Amino acid sequence: MRTQAADHPRVIQGGMGVGVSGWQLARAVSQAGQLGVVSGIALDQVYARQLQLGDPGGHVRRAFASFPRQHVVERALARYFVEGGKPADRPFVALPMRAVQMAPEVLELLILANFAEVFLAKEGHSGQVGINYLYKIQMPLLASLYGAMLGGVDYVLVGAGSPAPVPEILTRLARHDDVTLDLHVFYASADQRFSSELSPRALMGNDPPPVKRPQMLAIVSSVDLATALASGPAEPPDGFVIEGPTAGGHNAPPRGPRSLDAQGQPIYGPRDEVDLEAFRRLGRPFWLAGSYGSAAQLKRALEIGAVGIQVGTAFALCRESGLDPQLKARLLEEVRSGGLCVFTDPRASPSGFPFKVVQLAGTLGDSAVFAARPKMCDVGELRMPYVTPQGGLGYSCPAESEKVYQLKGGRPQNTEGRMCLCNGLLATIGLGQHRSSGYDEPPLVTGGDALSDVARFMPQGETTYSAADVLESILGVRPETVDAHE
Repeated sequence: MRTQAADHPRVIQGGMGVGVSGWQLARAVSQAGQLGVVSGIALDQVYARQLQLGDPGGHVRRAFASFPRQHVVERALARYFVEGGKPADRPFVALPMRAVQMAPEVLELLILANFAEVFLAKEGHSGQVGINYLYKIQMPLLASLYGAMLGGVDYVLVGAGSPAPVPEILTRLARHDDVTLDLHVFYASADQRFSSELSPRALMGNDPPPVKRPQMLAIVSSVDLATALASGPAEPPDGFVIEGPTAGGHNAPPRGPRSLDAQGQPIYGPRDEVDLEAFRRLGRPFWLAGSYGSAAQLKRALEIGAVGIQVGTAFALCRESGLDPQLKARLLEEVRSGGLCVFTDPRASPSGFPFKVVQLAGTLGDSAVFAARPKMCDVGELRMPYVTPQGGLGYSCPAESEKVYQLKGGRPQNTEGRMCLCNGLLATIGLGQHRSSGYDEPPLVTGGDALSDVARFMPQGETTYSAADVLESILGVRPETVDAHE
């Protein structure tokens, strides 16, 4: 049974980066009565590295203790937990790279990490929690979704592609049925089909714990895609987030011929404007995103017919966000001085989508730092499968070294300007890799066009602000904490 529009939140806190919208931020927003959203990207990496740091605060192990299959937890702790934390000069242990068919221990860690992130975000209150995924990252999606559902997630938000199969997958996972997801594989012939598969009962046993089906919101930038999702043969989404090109992270590319402005940023035009009247006719709740983080924009969204707004950038620099504290302090100082610049880079992301990069010294947004980084791919969130000339499967990423990429049949021009989002975003939350050579991975900061305006959320005389300050500014009242669990 679908919920009525009145039951939906006015404000959705965006699912940002790798760990920026972590459980602490989502929990704060959900406790305030709105929808806190955790990022579901690379959670296995985040949790494995937290365990190798000794699990500061004990949060990971506390969440794991509630997982319904403790033998799975015991295996993960044996592999990754380091009592007291690893030495600072020792690299993090690398996880197995993504593959079309992944080993059981890989699937277990994905399920565990997604479960734990949702569990911690929901802990101690009755507010709703969502999780955000990129459809472009397909190979870990099924296990990630199932883990989040075991954690009790209320909403699943999916963008960066056409997530048509996801609603039915959620319905099947709620019954613990086997699920399959067709994968995009480069150079596959018309008669070749590759898929990712997950059997919940094979992992959890024949008596798995009950789970509910979460609401599914598709993140879209055009009414064409939304119409296809809402009226196609597949089970439709429960609603939409309409995201404009001023939002942080990945943006949809402009429609029509590619053109760049004088700075080298994609130019968006009239064809990229969304027909909101057409969205209203779809008869499903929708939220507006991309520079909507103000009371005036919320009022405008409601008048247009939206249920509310999604706000990301405003929360990215609040006290509860997962950004490394020292990096966050630098960013806030730059905001206050008016020196922060956000560049929509058409080349940075290996995914091919435009990606917002904050131009900050010492990060990958600094051209000298980017040029000095040795190119490699050893995390692999964005690497893609392809059919080799011998008929087997290979994996490539245009952010890996040009030589390696060419050996796999890739064109060298595809590597130009590509940044390693995986290593960079992990470093942004303080989990950057330390190489045995002594090299430390630099952070990569993303943010929307509204990043330079976040100083308005700071209370008078303060140099930081909280998630509650953001909500008070947008909603006009100080949010009250929702009822706690008894």
